[in-house]
Amino acid sequence: MVVKPTKAQKKIAYDAKLCKLLDNYTQILVVAADNVGSNQLQNIRQGLRGDSVILMGKNTMMKRSIRIHSERTGNETFLNLIPLLVGNVGLIFTKGDLKEVSEVVSKYKVGAPARVGLVAPIDVIVPPGNTGLDPSQTSFFQVLNIPTKINKGTVEIVTPVELIKKGDKVGSSEAALLAKLAIRPFSYGLTVVSVYDNGSVFSPEVLDLTEDDLIGKFAIGISMVASLSLAISYPTIAAAPHMFVNAYKNVLSVAVATQYSFPQADEVKEYLKDPSKFAVAAPAAVSGTAPAAAAAATAKEEKKEEPADESDDDLGLSLFD
Repeated sequence: MVVKPTKAQKKIAYDAKLCKLLDNYTQILVVAADNVGSNQLQNIRQGLRGDSVILMGKNTMMKRSIRIHSERTGNETFLNLIPLLVGNVGLIFTKGDLKEVSEVVSKYKVGAPARVGLVAPIDVIVPPGNTGLDPSQTSFFQVLNIPTKINKGTVEIVTPVELIKKGDKVGSSEAALLAKLAIRPFSYGLTVVSVYDNGSVFSPEVLDLTEDDLIGKFAIGISMVASLSLAISYPTIAAAPHMFVNAYKNVLSVAVATQYSFPQADEVKEYLKDPSKFAVAAPAAVSGTAPAAAAAATAKEEKKEEPADESDDDLGLSLFD
């Protein structure tokens, strides 16, 4: 006869298991497990088998084991997990890529009916069309103010109707109607709410950031540093190029307005004295525009060389002569 372990023995075994996982793993996903059944959880375990382990349990037991392990090892970074253990949550210990593990977890979602008193996680919209219900069922639709008509002996919904809004509780009438229409509007599974990585805790949205997102955020930060540096006239690496350009503009303005000059200003002054050089040289400086500029200049010269008193009548010729 197998002797069942006592409550104290179960706590000791759970504590040993959690401490062992904390020793072997540095990456942990904190997941919400609301409305997740045991069969669904088993499927998720199988999908993550290899480099990830799921551990569920009471929050008080997990917090106690984490505190004991932190005191025993002197590693206080594990204490960052304690504030995250709120509600019906579990821990996924992994050595794999956090984003890939999170994507695998999100795949295992199961459709669920709208139960009475349940808080709707999304908006529920009943689509228009034939419901297959007989006319005696119209009372459900009338209570919920859903426009219907009788078509070929069955009830047909005329327009789409927002039956339940996100955050509202499901009423008995809404639940009964959705059940009759065989609509399972909600889907549940493990949802990643926080990420623990080597003592750092951050939101799961960080896992969705791409290299382009990081570059964009870095560029915005550099732009802000440059703007602040220019506003307070404090030189930084980000603001230095702008400061040099602004300084050059100021010196160039002085040189153009006075007799003072320097090599870079001489060229600008020459362009200002003879605008035609500037008109021809500027397009030529841009790659791919030189042929167009040359063609335009040639056409302009030909137009200037045409005699003013010449006309078609003076030629004395005709196409049919």
